[in-house]
Amino acid sequence: MTEVTAEELAARGETCDSILDGALTLIQPRKGYRFSLEAILLARFVRPRAADRVLELGAGCGVVAVMLAALYHPREIVAMELQPRLAAMIARNAAANSAAAVRALCADLRSPRIATLAPAHFDLVVANPPFRALGAGRESPDRGRRLARGGRAAALADFTAAARRYARHGARVAFVFAASRSAELIATMRSHRLEPKRIRFVHPRADAPASVILVESRHGGGVEAAVEPPLILYERPGAYSAEALAMLSHP
Repeated sequence: MTEVTAEELAARGETCDSILDGALTLIQPRKGYRFSLEAILLARFVRPRAADRVLELGAGCGVVAVMLAALYHPREIVAMELQPRLAAMIARNAAANSAAAVRALCADLRSPRIATLAPAHFDLVVANPPFRALGAGRESPDRGRRLARGGRAAALADFTAAARRYARHGARVAFVFAASRSAELIATMRSHRLEPKRIRFVHPRADAPASVILVESRHGGGVEAAVEPPLILYERPGAYSAEALAMLSHP
């Protein structure tokens, strides 16, 4: 990444954070919406092919898009983000990590038509929709975080409708979401003809309820789904499991 001083980052209200053992470095806001472990889990869950065209909805600073470019090298990744500041960070992060396949797009996924985006064009659509239902719980005082995580800008149904709009027939659509809303996620996907094919639950500990669900659906697919073994994040407090540690490490 182009050298940026700590003073410059502080003046911009940004931080520079590394992932995958330092293989990737990302600029993100110091306050407001910052990427979380769920984004990394989503990028590890999907397996785009080299010939795939990939769309990420609600891309934040571009962590998933940049990871997919680095790990799988699909031919095209469009990272759509509503907030201009974050969309600009996607472009910066893609350039800094030599992710030439990533194109940042500042747009509202709820728009029925986006001039630079063709419907039924993508082989894989990925998203990390807001986990919290609209109006549930306390809202963040930070506007950017509210938009990204509180569901004010786009709700689960909006993400699902957009995924259906831009996925070609037979394409895959993968979401990471709150496990407590699993039934809602699967029902919403199926109502848009996105049939779940792979499901994996993520548990903080082996003896704890699932906190996250990963679902990969197929546009126009059949009704059978594979429920994969659970992912356990921690083997003991402060110590990742071997599988989680591998996901967070450079391959």
